[in-house]
Amino acid sequence: MKIIGRDKEKSLLKQYVESGVPEFLVVYGRRRIGKTFLIREYFCGKFDFCVTGLADGNKEDQLHAWGMAIKDSFGGSEKNAANWLDAFAQLRNKLEKLGKSKRKVLFIDEAPWMDTPKSGFRTALEHFWNGWASGRPDVFLIICGSSTSWVVKNILKDKGGLHNRVTRRMRLLPFTLKETEAYLRDKEFNLGRYRICEAHMIFGGVPYYLSLLGKGLSLPQNVDALCFDDDGSLRGEFQEVYSTLFRNSNNYINVVTALSAKAKGLTRDDIIRETGLASGGGLTQIMEELELCGFIRAYPNYSMDDNLCLYQLTDPFSLFHLRFIRGKRPKNQRFWTSNLESPSLSAWKGYAFEQVCLSHSEQIKQALGIAAIFTEMSSWRSRHSSPGAQIDLLFDRKDGVINLCEIKYSKAEYSITGNEETGLRNKIAVFEAETHTKKAVHLTMVTTYGIVRNSHSSIVHSEATLEDLFL
Repeated sequence: MKIIGRDKEKSLLKQYVESGVPEFLVVYGRRRIGKTFLIREYFCGKFDFCVTGLADGNKEDQLHAWGMAIKDSFGGSEKNAANWLDAFAQLRNKLEKLGKSKRKVLFIDEAPWMDTPKSGFRTALEHFWNGWASGRPDVFLIICGSSTSWVVKNILKDKGGLHNRVTRRMRLLPFTLKETEAYLRDKEFNLGRYRICEAHMIFGGVPYYLSLLGKGLSLPQNVDALCFDDDGSLRGEFQEVYSTLFRNSNNYINVVTALSAKAKGLTRDDIIRETGLASGGGLTQIMEELELCGFIRAYPNYSMDDNLCLYQLTDPFSLFHLRFIRGKRPKNQRFWTSNLESPSLSAWKGYAFEQVCLSHSEQIKQALGIAAIFTEMSSWRSRHSSPGAQIDLLFDRKDGVINLCEIKYSKAEYSITGNEETGLRNKIAVFEAETHTKKAVHLTMVTTYGIVRNSHSSIVHSEATLEDLFL
């Protein structure tokens, strides 16, 4: 099977393979994002050693799986190792017999599952790398795992023997709109860009979710079949994703649930108040890991006040589930197709489209012709005005301009009314007054189909459309 998109990742893998030095790569990201697929397909399944952890296996099960992988990779009939130090020593001995002339690619998939309680897996991995592999320019070790908590704590931020030993890290994120379009076309699922955007607003560019779409059904029919049918493939996906990724997953779910109820986002203090979680290292770890997986986004406030840093739920599927599935058992299994024009769906579409735009900020910059200009991206919330003015996305440019982005979702060209023009002018005025900026402030509209040119549209300096998000 060919790899759709992932051009940056493929380029980096080529670079790492050809680096000529020992490489220890950690690949991580949320469940279903295609980590294993990328590595296996890039190397065409040809590894010098490849093993996958067992989801519910104990130490003995994991070591047995390791022993079978040794036999598959090198042949022979050695007994399974009794412990992890012996298992890695077994691997080392096999690799040494291959000489040093050829690059050796080792793939340990779902490593967190191997690290069963008191098993000694991490100690053995540390000894293998520090005591042998790190001195071998022919070794390329790839560790992969969906449990972000484990990867971050035990590999990327390990304070013991693996501290600063990882030479490369690769965080796999959901498909962009451009990659989503390419993926769906490859699967012969033909949708226009408006519908592709809607699919992205629901499934978030997660390849596995997109692979479940049936070609004989419309997008709304697919949503009903996958999410609202009692036997739908994604009916219980939300809970499974979080429990797989994070230990003590309820705390993580509490955070994203609180964020799902506030479209404009929450500060750290807001999150503490809404969830009842204690402030401190535990919450910091939760926020960091949710952000690493792409579930939430932290936006620095333009005022540089850390207390006003906004956190937003950016994972479309989590938002979709919390709005329409969690705690509900709709009697109508065609819920989505029956409510396409309902106010609740319209409100959701507005917020979901905002999140799509925020995750495509680089494409917006390209559309505005400012991609080559050094730009800092942030949000801004007024501390004084009532009602409070807020800007979800702004580009602070080094050429003396600030773009304030207003995002609107509609089925046709968006028409700015007189009241909206007044509100937008007030928002700009409040921003200028509170930030004391000396830069020129330009209003940028980001819409699905552009804006109607009328007596109120002159306030807009520049715009980007749905088409631009596919750049």
